[in-house]
Amino acid sequence: MTSGAGGVLQGHQGARRRLFARLVWTALRVLVSVATLVTLYYVGPLDHSSEGTAVAILLSGLVGFIVLVALQVRSILRSRYPALRAVEALAVSIPFFLLLVAAGYVAMAAQSPGSFGRHLSHTAGLYFAVTVFTTVGFGDITAKSGTAQLAVTAQMLMDLIVFGLVIKAIVDAAHRGRERMRTTGDYQAGGGAR
Repeated sequence: MTSGAGGVLQGHQGARRRLFARLVWTALRVLVSVATLVTLYYVGPLDHSSEGTAVAILLSGLVGFIVLVALQVRSILRSRYPALRAVEALAVSIPFFLLLVAAGYVAMAAQSPGSFGRHLSHTAGLYFAVTVFTTVGFGDITAKSGTAQLAVTAQMLMDLIVFGLVIKAIVDAAHRGRERMRTTGDYQAGGGAR
């Protein structure tokens, strides 16, 4: 009887090791993904691009964001660890969105220097995008031109969509993934991807 209890204990320890390894792997993936996005943002010639290039970057970035979220929801539904995969999805999606909006602000400020209350460097553009996203709005950077005000208004509306729909879709996918695992017994069998 003790050998059976030992086998159960070893099984639990193995499951804990696998979960710990998954946590470390997920943290590394998030770190590399966000670092790559930030690096691309800072090395991008946003403040030297033409208006057409800036619009193309923004539109393709928004399409990329939608595709990213859709792929993440699909991955969460199939994941062996849906809650962990949902956290990873949010940890990559939100920075991607903020960097995309910041890129638009930097490009806009370069095209029309009077658009904002001051020159927007890459750092200032990111700072402004985050203050708008979090609704803090310190007032040290403000939208001055009508185009800039419309862009900030568009970000505010997109922020509501990200908060409302994107986060809800990711959280719902995690719940559905967990429910799928409960009903199919994948917790014990170890089925599913990632």
